[in-house]
Amino acid sequence: MKFCSDLEADFRKASNSELAIPMGKYMKNNFSFLGIKTEQRRAIFKSNYEQNTVGVKSNFRVIAWELFQMKEREFHQTAIDLLLKEFKKNYGLEDIQLIEKLIITNSWWDSVDTIAKYILGGYLLQFPSETLKVVERFSNSENMWLNRSAILFQLSYKDKTNFEILKSECEKHKDSNEFFIQKAIGWALRDYSRFNPKGVEAYVNSTNLKPLSRREALRLL
Repeated sequence: MKFCSDLEADFRKASNSELAIPMGKYMKNNFSFLGIKTEQRRAIFKSNYEQNTVGVKSNFRVIAWELFQMKEREFHQTAIDLLLKEFKKNYGLEDIQLIEKLIITNSWWDSVDTIAKYILGGYLLQFPSETLKVVERFSNSENMWLNRSAILFQLSYKDKTNFEILKSECEKHKDSNEFFIQKAIGWALRDYSRFNPKGVEAYVNSTNLKPLSRREALRLL
């Protein structure tokens, strides 16, 4: 698509090998980087979006998936920015298939956490009747990043968080030795403790959480 080819050309022009090295190291060298800082990356995206608005709006799902399969991390980040812009209360029921693909593709905390909190979270706000089905499937998956997403998807819900679902996910994964799962449990509980401190404190004190999860959960209390 023209948008993708134009974006790629502008990104490669703006690449900076000196910045790319530390960016890669920060992400444990899991991905290649072009070395474009966030502000510049988003400015290039905005310019190309404005020049191709009609085509992008009608094909944003396909475009996002195409970008997400490219090599450098800046393309993946732009795909997420595009979906955040276009999805707002504009999901289709079948979009959960794309969301799941994005979570398990080129997975790392930076992409997964944004997708879980804003895109998966937004989808399940629009389709609340799908919540239990989606959470159960993600939670029972052998893919750790889907497990993490099932724990974190309510981060944007604030005081509307379903505490029973959150506690259920914590119970299911509390014995995990995976750092990213232990951290997610603590993060989700800590975030909700801003709205229900007594409930979170009571739950943590009555549950045998891993030390990392417990420490993170109680950090604000």
